Amino acid sequence: MKTHAAMKKNLIILAIMATLLGSCGAGSARGRNIPAEPETEILFRTTMGNIRIKLYNETPEHRFNFVRLVDEHYFDSLLFHRVIRDFMIQAGDPESKGADKGTRLGAGGPGYTLPAEFIYPQYYHKRGALSAARQADQVNPDRRSSGSQFYIVTGRKYRESELRDMEKQLQQQEEQSIFNTLCMENRELIVRMQNDNDDEGLMKLQKQLNEKLDSIVSLKGKFHFTDEQVKTYEKVGGTPFLDNQYTVFGEVIEGMEIVDKIQKVRTDENDRPEDDVMIISTEVVK
Repeated sequence: MKTHAAMKKNLIILAIMATLLGSCGAGSARGRNIPAEPETEILFRTTMGNIRIKLYNETPEHRFNFVRLVDEHYFDSLLFHRVIRDFMIQAGDPESKGADKGTRLGAGGPGYTLPAEFIYPQYYHKRGALSAARQADQVNPDRRSSGSQFYIVTGRKYRESELRDMEKQLQQQEEQSIFNTLCMENRELIVRMQNDNDDEGLMKLQKQLNEKLDSIVSLKGKFHFTDEQVKTYEKVGGTPFLDNQYTVFGEVIEGMEIVDKIQKVRTDENDRPEDDVMIISTEVVK
């Protein structure tokens, strides 16, 4: 496993490459009114059965947005377009509506993204968690969520030793993400130094950014799984490697057996079910 120092050694060059790719266009969701109900529940009627979920009050942006889309019947007739056994089932791509067999899906959305709402470690990727899909860190360093695509976690069970090793890996990933963000903030200076072949200036800047990274990490604290998480991942399962990286904004309260049926269907090389699994309709039921 790479050490902290080794991980940072050439990150500035990687960050420059990442920033040159640019970031995806993203507006913000319109409206900030939050439903008055203390707890909102949504019923998904699918071609394989019904799934009932509840939305967390502590993630208001995602909660309001999801309810609005349900009220607009946005999800009706969309497919579970990405299904991976022992991982998750994903839906919410508007381009999946009526899509021909074999069409590659997963890039569609409503034209806006949502700010990340990480309520960690209270909410995490246990089996049954409802989470927002998003684009990768390289083009989405703020980890903004897709405006409509979501996934339901199935996952698997993990031993405590696996989770402790994963803690270290996730901490390294978090440090790299922070460092890349720092580099993006200094993108113009970095590019100018590159063009001027100012290696001394780049090394000096890298040292400054490393020191700033250490300060941020010290303030935030090291990533870790709580005792509750370890127990849940051991006994119930989930996808712990996604924790604190994707917004968890709800969970399945009825119909997990339907989620399991969906995750077991045959899929093609793009993880799309060979026989379409459709969301027939959705409804706010509480």
